[in-house]
Amino acid sequence: MEIPSKYDASQVESKWYDYWMKHNYFHSKPDEREPYTIVIPPPNVTGVLHMGHMLNNTIQDVLIRRARLLGKNACWVPGTDHASIATEAKVVAKLKEQGINKNDLSRDEFLKHAWDWTEEYGGVILEQLKKLGCSCDWDRTKFTMDDDMSEAVIKVFIDLYEKGLIYRGYRMVNWDPEAKTTLSDEEVIHEERQGNLYYLEYKIEGSNDTLTIATTRPETIFGDTAICINPNDERFSHLRGKKAIVPICNRVIPIIEDDYVDVEFGTGCLKVTPAHDENDKNLGDKHKLEVIDIFNEDASLNSFGLHYEGKDRFVVRKDIVQELEGDGVLVKTETHINKVGTSERTKAVIEPRLSDQWFLKMEDLVKPAIKAVLEDDDIKLFPKKFENTYRHWMENIRDWNISRQLMWGQQIPAYYYGDGKEDFVVAETIEKALDKARVAASNEKLQLSDLTQDKDALDTWFSSWLWPMSVFDGIRNPENKEIKYYYPTNDLVTGPDILFFWVARMIIAGYEYKDEKPFENVYLTGLVRDKQRRKMSKSLGNSPDALKLIEEYGADGVRVGLLLSSAAGNDLMFDEALCQQGKGFGNKIWNAFRLIQGWEIDETIPQPETAKVGLEWYETKFQKALIEIEDHFSKYRLSDALMAIYKLIMDDFSSWLLEIIKPAYQKPIDAKTYKDVIKAFENNLKVLHPFMPFLTEEIWQYISERTPEEALIVAKWPEFKTINETIIAEFDFASEVISGIRNIRKQKNIAFKDAIRFSMINNENTNTTFDGVISKLGNLESIEVTSDAVEGALTFRVKSNEYFIPMVGAIDVESEIKKLTEELNYTEGFLKSVQKKLSNERFVNNAPEQVVASEKKKEADALAKIETLKTSLASLE
Repeated sequence: MEIPSKYDASQVESKWYDYWMKHNYFHSKPDEREPYTIVIPPPNVTGVLHMGHMLNNTIQDVLIRRARLLGKNACWVPGTDHASIATEAKVVAKLKEQGINKNDLSRDEFLKHAWDWTEEYGGVILEQLKKLGCSCDWDRTKFTMDDDMSEAVIKVFIDLYEKGLIYRGYRMVNWDPEAKTTLSDEEVIHEERQGNLYYLEYKIEGSNDTLTIATTRPETIFGDTAICINPNDERFSHLRGKKAIVPICNRVIPIIEDDYVDVEFGTGCLKVTPAHDENDKNLGDKHKLEVIDIFNEDASLNSFGLHYEGKDRFVVRKDIVQELEGDGVLVKTETHINKVGTSERTKAVIEPRLSDQWFLKMEDLVKPAIKAVLEDDDIKLFPKKFENTYRHWMENIRDWNISRQLMWGQQIPAYYYGDGKEDFVVAETIEKALDKARVAASNEKLQLSDLTQDKDALDTWFSSWLWPMSVFDGIRNPENKEIKYYYPTNDLVTGPDILFFWVARMIIAGYEYKDEKPFENVYLTGLVRDKQRRKMSKSLGNSPDALKLIEEYGADGVRVGLLLSSAAGNDLMFDEALCQQGKGFGNKIWNAFRLIQGWEIDETIPQPETAKVGLEWYETKFQKALIEIEDHFSKYRLSDALMAIYKLIMDDFSSWLLEIIKPAYQKPIDAKTYKDVIKAFENNLKVLHPFMPFLTEEIWQYISERTPEEALIVAKWPEFKTINETIIAEFDFASEVISGIRNIRKQKNIAFKDAIRFSMINNENTNTTFDGVISKLGNLESIEVTSDAVEGALTFRVKSNEYFIPMVGAIDVESEIKKLTEELNYTEGFLKSVQKKLSNERFVNNAPEQVVASEKKKEADALAKIETLKTSLASLE
């Protein structure tokens, strides 16, 4: 079979991916083998491949392909997440373009549009993962809104509700005014931002007195229902029991006392808006204050905002400052840095809001998950440093707000049958709910039409926290064959940014529903950043098109480029040059294969001793690398594992072994050596396959005709053998000798075709194992052992051994004398110019000390070089 002169990834990748798919190599079903299972962190159904996905999924593919080679039953379950907030926002935007308002649609009508969107755009990212070479079991592809997945979610909700762990409460929640839904605490990103502190003057009712309060949000004065002072603050003792008048709206509010007030902050007085701040809400409950909600769901002001009604909160902030200043109420403004909560999804500034929501009690649920990671070491985090982050979050966890004011998602299975908020039942279907409602209301006349299902949907994470179980139907059918075989899974690969959102919650769910960990190891990748350490984002324009990278450098090149600098938990500084390095590595391997295949084989000639010892050395070197690679894999140092393979192939195989065994120009190679080097090459391909699957399969199939059962993807990982440390040490010494010879050839311009005499003083008592290799790679006439230095010879040392290359016959003496004389004349001229400068007293006295020191060093270096050149010339004359 003729081998193309160049490796063309565009011609190879689709060919082998189709071949793997055709022969069902990715599919797994329970059998007698040891399972190795990974569940994919489900990307958003409407997402597209970005650099974070590329890194995360390359790592997973490396692990799953290696597990196959190790003979395990490898199962990588792919799927997508319905991403309630993100997807609904996209659907709403599309409807708006068509002139349709979401609020004018029924739930069923909206869901039809959402499903249409999902069918059109959903799953694009999974197709893109195939371009990267991801060997997922596509027959197992799951979607968090699949009927069986949704059924599992509802089943869990009902179970937790019946255990008393889910409750409905009127609480202060995080409100996203763009998505118009609540968020859990974990979905709020707190950012430091520069704002202003506004000092406002409030009049005291029935007097000419005033008091000044400081606020960062002057627009919320419409929600003020009290002014609070610290009872121990004597500055305000005269205001006890009095009332203040809120500017603009002129509402009279009480002045209350509470030691919650920080006397050092602002003016020591606090305006209390119970509807718009959690701490204010606590004060309001304690002092039985009125609660006034001044915002609409989009964070525009409602009728309590008087003439600002309908305006956005930030527009009002600017306008009201002008009005307060005009009224003489604004005393002063100061710049102020404070933490602002923003939505993890929409980036909108979060608004604290009182609302009826569904919550999951977390205090007891987290205990097994804390124990598993932090005490029993049942689940290991890589790198270990994330255990501290995990501990902090788990030990300070709050109840999880699991309801969302969205239509896209699993609708909460609560059915209201009466007039009160508490008149509801929880059931899997409306028919079952009716039976429960009749009992709860003691009313057999209730009909289905009397029941109204809660409009809210469940938080998307409430679906994905069941992922390792629900993908194997472990919630609906907890004793089924697949969940028993594949669960717990082995490795989870994800980013540290969802350690709370997803990882910790999966651990909680695993112990609650299987009484067992969901996975053994969690490999937390770093974030992909650009060379300036900036996080990659569309807004910065620093995120390359993932598919274009694959098109330019090949999937293998991109995979290598990403992994060469991607240590666990450390951010990856992405540089496109790394992908070029990966592509270049692939080309080097391809060319090495072409070199081997180009040799003519002669079955009649014996194997040279040089080839025999070279192959013995490489086998041991390979085995040593195999142990190193195994160690790196066990510690999830995939970047180090790849680098070990890279050096093995680039240095040991290509630069040394192939040179050792290469036949003379236009001469054949013996069959034994050819067979052994092919075997060594195949072992290289096996360990490299998880990282560069396409290139390695292409070469593997070129080496010989293979049946589908003999494809590289299902080959056997190389076996461990005894390491011969002696031969490695001997070669390391010999390689230094060869380098010494090559350096002299280069320095003295001795052509390799010219054989040279060579002798040595063997102070190290080195044996002759690699003498043949030294002779071949140095093109030596012979290697002579002597006890005395060879006069007039070029020399170098390796440890205490001395090596000599006589000059006569080794070089063109006339040419060498001319070259050395020219160099001597130049150096003597340079020395004169330096000494002239140093003899100038003005220069020596006035120039900076380091400049004078530099000139003196130049003088010393030139004198030493002149001495060496004169000695070399004397040996030639």
